[in-house]
Amino acid sequence: MTIGSSKKRQRVLPTSTPSSSSSSSTTSSSTTTITTTTTTKPFFNDRNSGDVAIRLFFELSPFDSTSTSTSTSTNTNENSIYEGIQTQIYLHSHVLHRSKYFSALLSDRWQTQTLTQSQPQSQKPLKLNLGIPPTPTSLQSYKTVLQLLYTPDLSNSIDSVSTALDLLPIALELLFEDLVKSCVTYLESVPWTEAEEQRVLSIVPLLKQDECQELLSRLSPPTEPEEMLHSLVSSAINKYPNMAFVKAFVAKLLRDYSTRDSAKRVLEAEFEKCIRVVKESLEDYSSPDFRGDHNETEAIQRLNLHKAMTNGKHLLWLIERMIELRVADFAVKAWSEQASFTADLQRAFQDGAWRNIVPGLPAVVLRCTSKLANAVAAGTILATKQIRKKLVKEWLPVLVVCKDNVSPMSPSNKSLYLELEETFLRIISTLPMSDSQELLQQCLSFSTRNVDDCPHLLTAFDTWFRRAARPSQTDDLC
Repeated sequence: MTIGSSKKRQRVLPTSTPSSSSSSSTTSSSTTTITTTTTTKPFFNDRNSGDVAIRLFFELSPFDSTSTSTSTSTNTNENSIYEGIQTQIYLHSHVLHRSKYFSALLSDRWQTQTLTQSQPQSQKPLKLNLGIPPTPTSLQSYKTVLQLLYTPDLSNSIDSVSTALDLLPIALELLFEDLVKSCVTYLESVPWTEAEEQRVLSIVPLLKQDECQELLSRLSPPTEPEEMLHSLVSSAINKYPNMAFVKAFVAKLLRDYSTRDSAKRVLEAEFEKCIRVVKESLEDYSSPDFRGDHNETEAIQRLNLHKAMTNGKHLLWLIERMIELRVADFAVKAWSEQASFTADLQRAFQDGAWRNIVPGLPAVVLRCTSKLANAVAAGTILATKQIRKKLVKEWLPVLVVCKDNVSPMSPSNKSLYLELEETFLRIISTLPMSDSQELLQQCLSFSTRNVDDCPHLLTAFDTWFRRAARPSQTDDLC
């Protein structure tokens, strides 16, 4: 019989026949009961008492017998080493009946006679031929399966995944149901390597539906991978105390296992959640509507600022992932349409109460802005003219307020402000002259006491005046 067919095994009589002539067996005959009167336990491959001799031989494909190409010649050379190799094993018919294949094969010979130990020793055993695939391990695997017919309890016979995978196809071929069950049970219960998993996948089609359900449950996800990614991202930013390590791990999963479209949908959904929480928290802080004592009001205000700070950090991580995966178009557009949010930030940063509660909040907000603005200026995100203008117009005042109200200015903040100034000026240089004229006037606060310390601002104005001095080419272009 051929091993590895993609079809499920059928409960029908086998096509192999004994070497002695016999008529075609019927379905009912396969269930014939064999009466034995043995007094001693039969042994595997016992030449003295075995009444069936099975010849195992390597069954080569007829397609390998001639070489019509280089590939077939190679196959023929590889398989030629198996030609002529065979072995004969002596078995007992009443033991072979444990296999439905052999039970059907033997039923014609034994349906009219009963074996007893008084059978003459001169009677020759029934000879059967069983072809096996020409592989290095097949002969030993077939001998093992035949030997296991003599083992009443198979629960401890399988000790590795490779053993189960070697024996299972043969058990399926010979309809050795007890061994099939033992192999499947073992495979259900232990881990697999990637290579072993591929072998399991190749065997699953040969199993009946009720036999392969547990194996398939391990290989068939209950949800789409995108839902899994969404849950991981949500957990990384909401549920773990050591979020930096978890976020780094989830970032790698997004890079390695997500498509661009699925990453875009997952990150955009979380981005919308986080920015909504930050906006609502700042709105509640900037425009409080409390009726209670002073201590209660202060506690609520602290809670609002801490909530804004926490979700602001989540927002920064999401923005970094979106830029890394080049799916930040939505984030840039959304960030440029935050007039009410930027107004609340300006009010919050001007009153100074945040300094003792969340001193890092301005830096978190400006880092989000800087990441997105840098991606736009670098061409990583191709934003429209309207989005580029609105991004600078809405967030430039927040930068100015932070510079004026965060004191003393740390080196890291100074570097952040300078980077964002340069980025805004680069974006302004991409706008029409009328828009850049309007926005550059709002950038005068970038200047310092020493003019030489603000070359980025000098370069921006130099570019504008150089373009303004160039003769108009409108008429020529039209």
